[in-house]
Amino acid sequence: MAEITDRDTALFESGIKLGALYHQFVGSPVNLSTAGSLEAAIRDSISLQPCVQSITVAIDREMVRERINDFGYCELEGRMLGVEAVIGYGTAVVHVGMRYDAEMDYPMMSVQQIEQIGEIEQNKQIKQTEVG
Repeated sequence: MAEITDRDTALFESGIKLGALYHQFVGSPVNLSTAGSLEAAIRDSISLQPCVQSITVAIDREMVRERINDFGYCELEGRMLGVEAVIGYGTAVVHVGMRYDAEMDYPMMSVQQIEQIGEIEQNKQIKQTEVG
């Protein structure tokens, strides 16, 4: 049986964070006046979870504007969300995101970058050497 690595766990945690975000907040009432506070609530909620080093959340205001109903709001849809997160576990740091893919008509979640702490420190030392 293969050993489960820090990288494996960081990737798993990343999927949990994006899935939780999507399923917890999609369907929330939103309008142009409340989009900023909803972004902050999503960010603050997810950032409480273990392993989250940073997260940014953006709600597409144009999509909100197009979907406002007669009562002055719409429901948050996955396609409206732009998310970037950095999840760390042990020696692994994973950069993930969620963006609407118009061609697929789907809010795709993706792994953007995977780093190992030793590699990060080595890259910092190389950059310092190049600058200094």
